Amino acid sequence: MKHVFLTGASSGIGLATARALVDVGHQVWGTSRNPDKLPRLEGLHPVQLDLWNSGEVDPAFLTALRDAGDFDVLINNAGSGHFGAGENLSAADVAEQFQILFFAHVRLMQLALAAMRRRDHGLIVNVTSLAARLPVPFMAAYNSAKAAMAAFTMSIQLELGDSKVRIVDLQPADIRTPFNKSVAKGPLSGASDERIMKTWRTVEANMAAAPEPELVARQVLRLLDNNNPPPRVTVGDMFQSKIAPFLLRFLPQRVQVWGLKKYYGI
Repeated sequence: MKHVFLTGASSGIGLATARALVDVGHQVWGTSRNPDKLPRLEGLHPVQLDLWNSGEVDPAFLTALRDAGDFDVLINNAGSGHFGAGENLSAADVAEQFQILFFAHVRLMQLALAAMRRRDHGLIVNVTSLAARLPVPFMAAYNSAKAAMAAFTMSIQLELGDSKVRIVDLQPADIRTPFNKSVAKGPLSGASDERIMKTWRTVEANMAAAPEPELVARQVLRLLDNNNPPPRVTVGDMFQSKIAPFLLRFLPQRVQVWGLKKYYGI
């Protein structure tokens, strides 16, 4: 049995992961802005945490740590999105994405590492996104924050040396969750309107055809059972998670941009 701290446990990938973890006997301290949205499951301990509020991060984690005694696993999963032309993004929109997707999760990783390093044992799973490598048009702040988290994760992997604390960058492709319903949308008017709408239709179609979040939850369970997990794992349908990254990694950026434009119909 492992003690797990999991952000964003009330919906989507986080909820599926929380259910999978408690089903096999792990104890999960799951966060939500509104803990009433968390299901009542044996082994799931509600934690109130709004990642947008930086002042809540330390107290929420440290209180849960005292309750748990130790955390064997941290899963940085909670997310949010913004859809609209990058040229029109306000500083506040960008700051919100980075606070939720990057700064708050970096702080949680630092707190978890401080405890795990003392025992020289632990696992941190940072759920970033395939969009860190294959950006979604009109989601520039989201793509950038996820890419920043992926780069920070790799940096810590380099710095840990021979430590037995393991860190994994888990990159989901499209997964069928309510994520799109909560994405904040900027103004859809102006010269880019048609291209924005074409992209959104593709995003919605991809989401409708995507695998269920239980696919990611099963991958998380495999990571917990692996004493030497891979530093980066991509999960999703075959084309998005395997074929496209393999093809694009060898192509110059000009061709990558062309291919992504064709994919989204813009």
